[in-house]
Amino acid sequence: MRQLTIPLLALAALAVAACGDSGPTPPVADKQPMQLEMHDDVRIDDYYWLNERDNPDVIRYLEQENAYADSVISQYAGLQERLIEEMAARIPQQDMSAPYRLGDYFYYHRFEEGQEYPVYCRRKGSMSAPEELLLDVNVAAAGEPYFSVQGVTVSPDHQTLAYAVDTVGRRLYEIRFVDLETGAALADRIPEVTSNFVWAADSANVFYIKQDPQTLRWQKVYRHALGDSAAPTLVFEEPDETFGAYLYKSVNGAYVFIMSQSTLATEVLYVPAAAPTTQPQVFLAREAGHEYFVQDGGDRFFILSNDGAGNFQLLQTPLDDTGKDAWQVVLPHREDVLLETFTVLDGYVAVEGLGNGLSQIEVIERDSGDIHAINFDEETYSASIATNYEYDSTRLRFDYESLTTPYSVYEYDLADRTRTLIKQEEVVGDFDRDDYVAERRFATGRDGTQIPVSLVYRKGLEMNGENPLLQYGYGSYGSSIDAWFDANRLSLLDRGFIFAVAHIRGGAEMGRQWYYDGRQLNKKNTFYDFIDVSKFLIAEGYTSPDHLYARGGSAGGLLMGAIVNMAPELYRGITTRVPFVDVVTTMLDPSIPLTTSEYDEWGNPGIKEYYDYMLSYSPYDQVAEQDYPNMLVTTSLHDSQVQYWEPAKWVAKLRDYKTDDNILIMKTDMQAGHSGKTGRFQSLEDDALYYAFFLYLEGAYEQD
Repeated sequence: MRQLTIPLLALAALAVAACGDSGPTPPVADKQPMQLEMHDDVRIDDYYWLNERDNPDVIRYLEQENAYADSVISQYAGLQERLIEEMAARIPQQDMSAPYRLGDYFYYHRFEEGQEYPVYCRRKGSMSAPEELLLDVNVAAAGEPYFSVQGVTVSPDHQTLAYAVDTVGRRLYEIRFVDLETGAALADRIPEVTSNFVWAADSANVFYIKQDPQTLRWQKVYRHALGDSAAPTLVFEEPDETFGAYLYKSVNGAYVFIMSQSTLATEVLYVPAAAPTTQPQVFLAREAGHEYFVQDGGDRFFILSNDGAGNFQLLQTPLDDTGKDAWQVVLPHREDVLLETFTVLDGYVAVEGLGNGLSQIEVIERDSGDIHAINFDEETYSASIATNYEYDSTRLRFDYESLTTPYSVYEYDLADRTRTLIKQEEVVGDFDRDDYVAERRFATGRDGTQIPVSLVYRKGLEMNGENPLLQYGYGSYGSSIDAWFDANRLSLLDRGFIFAVAHIRGGAEMGRQWYYDGRQLNKKNTFYDFIDVSKFLIAEGYTSPDHLYARGGSAGGLLMGAIVNMAPELYRGITTRVPFVDVVTTMLDPSIPLTTSEYDEWGNPGIKEYYDYMLSYSPYDQVAEQDYPNMLVTTSLHDSQVQYWEPAKWVAKLRDYKTDDNILIMKTDMQAGHSGKTGRFQSLEDDALYYAFFLYLEGAYEQD
């Protein structure tokens, strides 16, 4: 393998060849003007017709875009294949998850050589006992171009396995059951539902959620009794179109909880798991702006609530009195710590949160009230409470990783405060974490805000302003992007790239206000922060506009669309996956999945103030006659979160407006959904596609 850097003038010639007269010709979408009027404002959408998924002309256009993308990509296909080989070589052919104890069994999944999907297994009593095979997903997926398995769960009596299958990518699942004594599939099948389901304590009843067939909103909770041919029982229906339902169980298994949730409000109902036919009881009636989450603690309930506590506080209340007057503070609100979730065990409560933008886990001893934090010593990292199955345990499992430390599972002794590494993701080959440097910096935004930035690069790299740098961001829904490890990323780092995560507003890295300052009428702060981080990285000598690349997907694709409209001169190229770019038109259509449930996130454009503001940044609406960076856009035909037509329309409009000869290609996966390919090796194709694009633009390619 060799690396060749081509001078910038020659590189520009390559870009021209890719899209100019001597190269392949990009498709041109038909213009079929549609007049859209709102608040006395008229928009003309030339590509509105692309939203017809079953229209043969639409499919034909997407296939033409795919063919054009393939013709451009063919110029560096060898590099892409080499990257796939590299990434696959880092994955252990045979691997096994960290086993966990549940009752008398140890459960785990493993991968076999050359196989895409996991094999779920268990052993009784100890890990030296004979293995019982529960589900081989490779066998189940045979012949299916797309196959996603979620929610693999064993009944409380350990006799029945349940799992959810999606073979399209639309996130419409079928729940299936297996008799673990005989290995036979049960006749019970629950089609066209979500993957969210829980067992009742009797191992005979299953609670599950059915979504609205049009909007895909998680709307109705049903209960099904195995072997019963009668119609399932409707347990709960959420009438408010801005809310969706979700199911979960407490660690001790005593209650099934139904959480009805909007962006900024929740309402929890609960059913005794041992009495599944009981009518759900409301824990606390919903209130605008009140978000709360409940867990059972055996003799009391614990509540995480933001009532009068912007960053949330932990409280407790008796089982027989869930009104606010009975709530008692366990862990008070703090201005510098955001509490995000928690787990309750018999003698302890573990609370996960963020302090100064970094993950933290605090442990509370229930009897004494003593509180201590689990300490982490890296400059930037990610730590989170793992799934814990044993309620009467003094051991807590947590996950840990950083930009240089592979994903790891630890077991923490809550009594003596020691930790044991149970499993660390293996990186096959000559990987040594000491060969890389991770940093945490703060960029100053245009309004004076200090924006955290996490960086990683190969040790010894000179900061001379000429390094290629890939900047990543998200910044929506209050979702914090921690510093995570990615073995695939080594293919960039080892070729001289720097990787940076911009922890921009719209996430919650710096507290709940960090989220509020990047949503609705403050949304532009998300884009400004990302751009200001880019300027900071350039000013500090990490990179330059000739070598700066950006990447983001879904709501992070909105971010990419906004920054290339606002500051295209800063970026050599971007890639964006399933980008949410047609903000106004989508949010005006309540029949599109996620629309009504996200008014609290983006605003309701039915209100003029929100319409005007959203229109001012909506990437599709703000496409201008200007130069744009080199761009690779990917989407999926069956995406349930961001409909394929958003990126398709955006790319068609960009082709018509942009004034440069830079590359613009779009790839549509015709057999996948929002998350892309599902197999552990198949999924490498996506990262290899994006990384090869960056490396090609940087002038690096493979030579024999």
